[in-house]
Amino acid sequence: VHVVESGGGLVQAGGSLRLSCAASGSPFSINTMAWYRQAPGKQRELVAGITSGGSTNYAESVEGRFTISRDNAKNTAYLQMNSLKPEDTAVYYCNVAVGAWYSNYWGQGTQVTVSS
Repeated sequence: VHVVESGGGLVQAGGSLRLSCAASGSPFSINTMAWYRQAPGKQRELVAGITSGGSTNYAESVEGRFTISRDNAKNTAYLQMNSLKPEDTAVYYCNVAVGAWYSNYWGQGTQVTVSS
């Protein structure tokens, strides 16, 4: 399974970015798709997740500012990030859970930098 993120970049505080995560090559259904992030010197943390049925969950720190969505026909998930803050600066990773065993696959990450 190949997972590719895109859409990162440099933005000023208060701005917006939209990340995309495309999964391909899976012979099984894609269950949960999720976004994680890892800032320098910190552990990777869950940002938002979405099930194949559309149920979502968010980290408290991004609730109300970020929105996760997905297009099941394209095996693609999106993360709309609004009102960005410098503390949102991190490498953002996409994780997909595939098949009955929820096998996990990661993308290579995309850098998001928010300047103050």
